Amino acid sequence: MSDLTGRAKVAPRILSEVGRPAAFFDLDKTIIAKSSTLAFGRPFYQSGLLNRRAVLRSAYAQFVFALAGADEDQMDRMRDYITAMCTGWDVAQIREIVNETLHDIIDPIVYDEAVERIQQHKSAGQDVVIVSSSGEEVVGPIGAMVGADHVLATRMVVSDGKYTGEIERYVYGPAKAEAVRELAAERGYDLAASYAYSDSITDLPLLEEVGHPTAVNPDRALRKIAVERGWPILTFANGVPLRERISGLRPPHATATLSVASAGVAAVGAAWYALHRRRTRERATASETSG
Repeated sequence: MSDLTGRAKVAPRILSEVGRPAAFFDLDKTIIAKSSTLAFGRPFYQSGLLNRRAVLRSAYAQFVFALAGADEDQMDRMRDYITAMCTGWDVAQIREIVNETLHDIIDPIVYDEAVERIQQHKSAGQDVVIVSSSGEEVVGPIGAMVGADHVLATRMVVSDGKYTGEIERYVYGPAKAEAVRELAAERGYDLAASYAYSDSITDLPLLEEVGHPTAVNPDRALRKIAVERGWPILTFANGVPLRERISGLRPPHATATLSVASAGVAAVGAAWYALHRRRTRERATASETSG
């Protein structure tokens, strides 16, 4: 059996006085196969928040993102588009829509490999942190669903319960690394012993911040750097939707930089989620074989 770096397992090391390791995950194309924000285009449209033109534009953006990812210019344009689009939206309504549609929208696009990797870190006693440029109203519930302990996400300015269109904190590029350093200082993480996973060259500052960086489904620029530096490169591709729902299950809301669940609850949640997905995949495979 191997550890998270792919090497044979050895006796656990004694943690340094600096702190304990953690695992930092990008969200889009690392844990899920699409843009987490654009994925909710349909329920936003059905709730009257988007018109048909905006839905089509979001679908096109998803298509481009799936094919080639997003460079810095594209991310800036996407940020401007999304902030302009949601100006005036009611925050409580957005949270309600996300929580009610979370499993239908997000579960089918979660990578099984990412869930299993999260479970491995949890089993090793390490906190899991999702670091994403998407909004905290979207990232928080997704983090809770997959068993993350904390989320670091973009936070928009809210006035009278509505988005103003301004951004209070944009967790992107170097700002991701800064957010990770702040959380590490707060929670006592040893970044030199920690792990980070991302698909994009824009997350290079995040990956360079830890001792164990890993490229997941990397874009061309990140793949080149990973090869040059000898970083592990992983391909996450297997996503199977949960076909069985637990009645009344609603993941708790999580805000940026705050715990989405206690360590024990998160560990159980991650383990349950991974087991449930694995059983669903096995049943699907058996059904196909018998058919």
